[in-house]
Amino acid sequence: MFVIVFFLLPCLKVVSADSHSLMTFATYIAGQTPFPEFSAVLMLDDVQIAYYDSNTWKLVYHSHRESKYYDEEQSDAKTIFRALYNYLQGLESHYNDHFNHSGVRVTQRLAGCELLNNDKPGPLHMWDGFGGQNAGEFTFDIEKKAVQNKLLSKTWDQATQLHVKFMHQNVYHPICIKTLRRFLNKEKNNVMRKVKPRVRLMKKMLPDSQGLQISCLATGFYPRHINLTLFRDGQPVDDDQITGGEILPNGDGTYQMRKSLVISKEKLRQEHKYNCTMQCLNLDNKLDITSDVDESAPGSFSLSVAISVLVVFMCGAFLIITALIIWKKRRAAGRGSETTQSDYSLASSSAPDEK
Repeated sequence: MFVIVFFLLPCLKVVSADSHSLMTFATYIAGQTPFPEFSAVLMLDDVQIAYYDSNTWKLVYHSHRESKYYDEEQSDAKTIFRALYNYLQGLESHYNDHFNHSGVRVTQRLAGCELLNNDKPGPLHMWDGFGGQNAGEFTFDIEKKAVQNKLLSKTWDQATQLHVKFMHQNVYHPICIKTLRRFLNKEKNNVMRKVKPRVRLMKKMLPDSQGLQISCLATGFYPRHINLTLFRDGQPVDDDQITGGEILPNGDGTYQMRKSLVISKEKLRQEHKYNCTMQCLNLDNKLDITSDVDESAPGSFSLSVAISVLVVFMCGAFLIITALIIWKKRRAAGRGSETTQSDYSLASSSAPDEK
């Protein structure tokens, strides 16, 4: 049983579609709450794999499966999360001195590493937040062995920079990549599955003749990396005209995305052509699904949908006609049998008695 509390995360970065990531969402709470002072959720891509908090100071696995690396993983978790706890505690104290917040104060860090599609380790990223506001960024480039510090809290002197570089190069980054590879091997059937989406293009007339709303819905897909685009006459519709576009989770571990566009009554007379295209970036063969909407006939279906309906109707009519023919033949055969039997009975009853 996991109790996970997310306050205002300052940002949520997503790695590229061809890579895998191990990210931790860590939260430090100052003030009286029913929650642990420090908690962290460990995510492999978008799958929760473990939880850690200051009540037990132990890594709790989500799958409840035994790990032959249990002692090593607990030791690594202690190294990482104790350091993270101390850092967030110091960051909270620094910001509270500057802003003098009262009540409950929340400091967070989103941190993790990336494994590229060629199994090459990527950089180590970190993003900090205080009170729901971005507090800076930090990146350790493993190839250049360089630290890019955009933290807003304070500047580092040379000694601090050397210490930070040493710890990330020799401790934090190696542990992150090792853990990422290990859990990726365990969870590969889950995080590496590919599920194609179902795409629907829906139309709804707005009340009081305000126009027409078209919505493109892609649902049931995994992983979450897709492009969903609405076009007008072959050109992408400007984002400021579109509502939605957030990737939302379904209850079965897949995702959905919806984009909607309101077409005014005046624009309906201009006979523009709209279509929706979905491209799933992680599929081996990129999937493009297009449906058309003709503004000049807002109450009608697109041609492809109309043809599909016609085909279904024809198939249904054919089956009905075939069933009627078979039923009539069987009925005719049954009547013939009844007639023969009746004639025989009549002949038998009218024959003279033999004396």
